Amino acid sequence: MDVIYFYDGSFEGFLSCIFESYAHKEIPAGFCSGEDTVFTLFDSRSVRTDSEHAGRVLRKLSALSPNAAVLLRRGFLTCLPDRELFLYRLVVKLLKEGPGFLRNRSDEALYPVLKAVQHLNGEVHLLKGFVRFSDLGGVLGGEIQPKNRVLPVLGGHFCARFHNERFFLYDRTHKEALFHVPGKTAIHPLAEFHMGPPDETEARYRLLWKRFYDTIAIKERENPRLRMSNMPKRYWSTMTEFQDEAWFTASAPLPAPSPSSGLPDAPDG
Repeated sequence: MDVIYFYDGSFEGFLSCIFESYAHKEIPAGFCSGEDTVFTLFDSRSVRTDSEHAGRVLRKLSALSPNAAVLLRRGFLTCLPDRELFLYRLVVKLLKEGPGFLRNRSDEALYPVLKAVQHLNGEVHLLKGFVRFSDLGGVLGGEIQPKNRVLPVLGGHFCARFHNERFFLYDRTHKEALFHVPGKTAIHPLAEFHMGPPDETEARYRLLWKRFYDTIAIKERENPRLRMSNMPKRYWSTMTEFQDEAWFTASAPLPAPSPSSGLPDAPDG
């Protein structure tokens, strides 16, 4: 029986959906999360996130193929349309046939997920160089606008690099922020956020970076097409060197956002 699953949008919730599909011998025709509403002629079921059920599914997949389990985690973070359906088909094939097909990168169940994860990994790699942090009253703050949900993967890079610093990184696209204090890291939803204006010191640093960027450019060798290839234009909105004059104007800073006390550990990427 085909059915639409409604779940909370979490990775554990998705794994709970997989458990339910086998427990009830159902084939999901689609997945809806959060506040999504769809009109459908299929039956629907609301699936409650169950950590025990999710754990059983993940342990089984990890036993069959640790690489497939990592691929599933990463695939869930991608912007692949209908990603849950593609991930579900991958799981079904893994449980039915074993991990042998994972050696065939062109396999119809594997290729869409593998391609989406490669796009995620590529975006994470680019953002390691494109993130710009500002000093907001002793807290480093930055913003990104990625296509994929990169914070669970990208966060590890900056937590290792700035392990003794207090910082946050806000994802405009997915309305969430990674918060880090020495020894603790967490990702929290953050529906609205506006970066506070810089103080005089931060404004000078921003201007110095802008002038450095402009100074090293060689006008006679400008190649806009190559620049957009190496530095895609969709990332420019959060990069200091492409901001307007207001970004470099000092005024009284606003308080930086802070997570609640007792941060939990960040989810694994």
